[in-house]
Amino acid sequence: MNLLNEILEHNENFVESQQYTKFKTSKFPDKKVTIVTCMDTRLIELLPQALGFKNGDAKIIKNAGGIVMHPFATAMRSILITIYEFEVEDVLIIGHENCGMACLDKSYVIDKMVSSGISHDTISLLKNSGIDVASWLSGFECIDESVRSSVELVRKHPLVHKNVRVTGLVINPETGKLRVIE
Repeated sequence: MNLLNEILEHNENFVESQQYTKFKTSKFPDKKVTIVTCMDTRLIELLPQALGFKNGDAKIIKNAGGIVMHPFATAMRSILITIYEFEVEDVLIIGHENCGMACLDKSYVIDKMVSSGISHDTISLLKNSGIDVASWLSGFECIDESVRSSVELVRKHPLVHKNVRVTGLVINPETGKLRVIE
């Protein structure tokens, strides 16, 4: 049985037995908070538990590294929507120790793209069109600096009003221990 069939079979049982009822909530986050964090698999259940959050407490935006890279890219757009559409008052940028985006080997990733069938011509065409794939894939060297940079980008964004609190944290993905980034 392939993964999709497993998912669909489980889903049918999940719906038939009404297991969804324990997750019912509204689309508005109860704690009026948005979290930007990494897509790391270790954080799926650990992060909400470490924060004392349950289903319905927060809007969670995940990407590689938990980075807000550009003031008008998708992570920032999502933050703005949560502020103005879902009445969020706090934004938490939560990075984690031992993140795969720390010192990411961009050349290795590009080599994997090429070995998977993406041509060097495509990568060159993108570069000549103003999209440097290597720069676009870049991660960070220091998690504290990455979190601090994302926090500052959100705080200083011209569309974020002054009453929104923006805080940076780093979580240990093994223990769930949090530390605040000043």
